[in-house]
Amino acid sequence: MPNLSRKKHTRVRTAALALGVSALAFGVAFADPVRLLETGSSLLYPMFNVWVAHYSKSHPNVQITTQSTGSGTGISQAIQGVVQIGASDAYLSDPQMAQNPGMLNIPLAVSSQTVDYNIPGLTAAQRLTLSGPVLAGIYSGSIRYWNDPAIARLNPGIPLPHHAIVPIHRADGSGDTFIFTQFLAFSTPSWSNSLHYGTTVNWPQVPGAIGSNGNPGMVSSAKSVPYSVAYIGISYRAQSGQAGLHEAKLVNRDGRAVLDSPATVAAAVTAMASKTPPDERLSLVFAPGANSYPIVNYEYAIVKQQQASPQVANELKAFLKWATSPTGGNTPAMLAAASFQGLPAAVRAMSEKQIDTIH
Repeated sequence: MPNLSRKKHTRVRTAALALGVSALAFGVAFADPVRLLETGSSLLYPMFNVWVAHYSKSHPNVQITTQSTGSGTGISQAIQGVVQIGASDAYLSDPQMAQNPGMLNIPLAVSSQTVDYNIPGLTAAQRLTLSGPVLAGIYSGSIRYWNDPAIARLNPGIPLPHHAIVPIHRADGSGDTFIFTQFLAFSTPSWSNSLHYGTTVNWPQVPGAIGSNGNPGMVSSAKSVPYSVAYIGISYRAQSGQAGLHEAKLVNRDGRAVLDSPATVAAAVTAMASKTPPDERLSLVFAPGANSYPIVNYEYAIVKQQQASPQVANELKAFLKWATSPTGGNTPAMLAAASFQGLPAAVRAMSEKQIDTIH
């Protein structure tokens, strides 16, 4: 009888343990996931899709939804609390920060922007050089033809057609517009004094000008419209090439014509990174240095410090720290998928410090 009692007790303990393990497994499998919403920059969108695909493999309890809606929408929806991450190529302005206390501008990586053109008959070897003042003239309407003397002076020996230029700009609120118009404003006093810069600007009424939505729209319009010029985020370089577009060399602050490359982007970051303030709102556009590419920027997560719940705050912090980590989302191989570069160590430390304030 004692042996039977012990056997019965063992069976009960085994059954109870099994039930406990099953319940635990059941609880993990069916626990409510934490949902994080990201929207905004079409330049950042390809990078976020790469990040989310990798992060989800090791964090199945976190569901991250991504949308390409333009930096302007990303900023406004982050401020409103509609999304947890507003992806943006632009940081918030001083008035925006004053009106919306508790917003963070967190650099996640470094990117750049190219100026692409579609001129039938010109080959890749006949690459054009353009400058801020010339582009300001094109987008303001004072330079109307491709063989304008201002363009010809930058491109001796290249057969420029006497054909009207079709400038393409973003129609949506865009961080790409923010950094492109910064380049125009920083290099061209007349643009700075009249139109300045922003995610939206009052584009001059240039005959034939086209407004397009998102970087995909910019690539599509430039492909379909001969003699056009467009500013396009670097994460769409492959699509631009497939569309038959050519990248221009741009005249930098030191007066040298340089092409967007890992070395020229890194030179701009090196020249400017030490100037990054604690809140990390800094333009890298038109950086000094002979080898600096002139349209470079931090890619930002616009985030509210105070989140809806501690659980959401903790998962958001974990994801952002992973995205900025040199062993996570900032690994060179992962960043290469969008032609991005990693944050300098000192800037990464600032981003982590900001991330730690989320609650």
